[in-house]
Order: sequence, then C-alpha cells, then structure tokens
Amino acid sequence: MLDLDPDLLRAFVAVADAGSFTIAADKVGRTQSAVSQKIRRLEETIGLQIFDRSSRSLTLTAAGGQLLIGARRLLELHDDMVRSLQSSHARGKLRVGICEDFVPHQLSRLLVRFLRLHPDIHLDLNTSLTHELVAAYDHGELDLIIGTRQFPDRGRIIWREPMVWFGATDFELDVSQPVPLVLLRAPCTYRDLMFATLDTARQEWIASCTVSSLMGVQAAVEGGLGVTILGRSFIKDGLKILSVPDNWPPLPMTDIVVLGDDGAQRILAQPLVQFLVEGMRSRIEIAE
Repeated sequence: MLDLDPDLLRAFVAVADAGSFTIAADKVGRTQSAVSQKIRRLEETIGLQIFDRSSRSLTLTAAGGQLLIGARRLLELHDDMVRSLQSSHARGKLRVGICEDFVPHQLSRLLVRFLRLHPDIHLDLNTSLTHELVAAYDHGELDLIIGTRQFPDRGRIIWREPMVWFGATDFELDVSQPVPLVLLRAPCTYRDLMFATLDTARQEWIASCTVSSLMGVQAAVEGGLGVTILGRSFIKDGLKILSVPDNWPPLPMTDIVVLGDDGAQRILAQPLVQFLVEGMRSRIEIAE
C-alpha cells in the first residue's frame, strides 16, 4: 500500500489551485524548483502522471483530477486532527454574528467542522446583513461579529476579495439601454457603489428589483431580473462575471472585518476566527 506524504500533497493541491508552479511556490513559501521536485516525487510514488505539461496551460490528467479530490479530503482530516490535539479545550457559549457576504457556499460546512473540533463551545449564531449585526453588537446582543467594513476605524481585516459585476449566465449587457440593477435595501455599501460607479460612467440605470438578503440578490440575478455587484465568492451555477465597458470605473476590494475577538469572550472567539480564516484560505482562490 502507498504512503502519501502530506507535504507532497500540499504542494500538489497548491499547484492545482494556482494553475502554475511559480504562483504555487509563492503561496507555499518554497522555490519553484522545490515545488517541481515535490510533484515529481509524488508522481514517482503513485506511478502516474498528474499534470499535463504538453500545453501552454498546466492542466490535470485524469489521474490528477482523481488524486486532487482525495488529497483535499486527506489534508482536511489531517489538519482537523492537528487542531484537535492543539485545542485549548475552551468551553462556553459564544454569541456570534456572521454577515451573509462571508464565504456563502462554505460557511455551513466550516462551522460543522469547527464544532466537531470544539464540542464544548456552543455557538448562538446570527446571520444577517452587516449593519444589522453591528447594531446588535453595539447593544450588547452579540459577543463577536464578522462582517463587511462599514466604518474605517472599526474592526480588524481578516479577509479581502474582489468585487465584480454579476449577471445570469444568459444575460447580455446592453449599455445603450438603462442597466437593470438588483439592489439590497438601504443602507447598503453594494447599492451605493453601484450608483456611484454608473453615475461616474454616465451610464443610465434603473432599479429593477429590491430584495432584503444577499441570497435574494443571487436568486433575482439568476432569474434574469438584472445585474448586481457582489464579492467574487458569490459565483455559482446560473451566474457569471460580466465584462463591462472600459469607461466603467474599476471596483474596489471588499474587506471582511472582525469585531469582538479581543473582548471578554476572546478565549472562545479567537479559535473560531482563526479556523474560519484558515478554511477560506484553503478553499477560495484569492485574486489580488
């Protein structure tokens, strides 16, 4: 039976995610030659080629694709075991608010894994829009919140990702007509950014739909009611990132911040924040 070295698997996953030996080397803090050597050792161990190097782009072979699925699972179990052994065994109740912007397709799975590792921590979870979470935090109703940056002097940045224009997969942008916008209720930074961007570009627009949640925004856009601005992690089946005219101003990064991880419940809050950030880094490609 083969013994697969986790260090080789980490290098393999990094290269597969980056699509480049050079980018992967930067991410894992190794030289390109060191990463290439790890991939060769892994291929020698399993006796199969895992990357197709014949084309200009680096692609997985059929064996490489199969290995990638298992490698992710194995590394996830390995890292969970290490975290469990290193856990401080904190116990208690943590009232935490997490905005809908935060890893929308990964949050549930990450929280389940966290609770397995920390069975003595009980999470009282509130997911909502950031301005509602900040209000609850300021009223003493939450111990910790993770949300988009609303105020420049509040919160510690734990994650950044690009904002992009989204549309349905069959949506065709016609700038000769007013652009239909899918909006959240005010106050909303996405809403304000859309207005400012299109007004700067002198692009006419109409509010085609206003909803009360980011999941509602996704559903309305997927249904073809209009376009919107969201963080890139919101991409899913039925949606695409739109190519927009050159005269539209570039969009900024969206900052995710944490409030309360240095407060009275920091013994409970800090393991959760660290776990979620590590989970995002392993699953979401950062485009900066």
